[in-house]
Amino acid sequence: MKTGNLYLLPSPLGPAALHTLPEATLATILPIRHFVLETGKVGRAFLKEAGLPLQECTYYELNKRTENQDLAEMLEPTVRGEHVCLLSDAGAPGVADPGARLVLRAHQQGVRVVPLVGPSAILLSIMAAGLNGQAFTFNGYLSPKRNQLAQDLKRLEKESRKNKSTQLWIEVPYRNQATVETALASLSPETLFSVACDLTLETEYIFTGRVKDWDKGVGAELQKRPAMFLLLG
Repeated sequence: MKTGNLYLLPSPLGPAALHTLPEATLATILPIRHFVLETGKVGRAFLKEAGLPLQECTYYELNKRTENQDLAEMLEPTVRGEHVCLLSDAGAPGVADPGARLVLRAHQQGVRVVPLVGPSAILLSIMAAGLNGQAFTFNGYLSPKRNQLAQDLKRLEKESRKNKSTQLWIEVPYRNQATVETALASLSPETLFSVACDLTLETEYIFTGRVKDWDKGVGAELQKRPAMFLLLG
């Protein structure tokens, strides 16, 4: 019997954005009945919108609390020739989320891994920022404490100057304003600073400029909206 595949399904970056996934991607997942979700409620809501019969599907949750021994169970359907689909809450699975663990396990077990086309906030923000797209580093979440965040940003700025690389990071949406304010106060006036907010949504906002040219009130407009932050020293 042929082994099933592990499909990696990007999910929309916000509500009512199913149109950001290609028809071919959606058509690929419609026959699948085994899904590995980052958050059950979020994942099932998306699958319902995509037209999956939820009552016919099996679900597993993969997050930072998942034990390594649980990964084998998630891939067990592939032994029977059935496909499994991995998706995160938003964006590309395996990128800045726990899904990479399952992908590695699939490779170790000889399961074919198939990445599907869809939105990635990291790549979209690099595309839209106008900074260095040849060399960049995603740094995940920085410190939530303003004093430490300022130090983190100065460190990234120094590294960016040294390597001529774009530095990216993300923050929980309710700390967006504090992040922007800290960046404008701690970075060099000539450093390029960019924010990409609500990517692919009708409320999308993207701006890149030197720190000294930024409107310091823009942070309030970004509060509680998913955003990517970038700098180039």
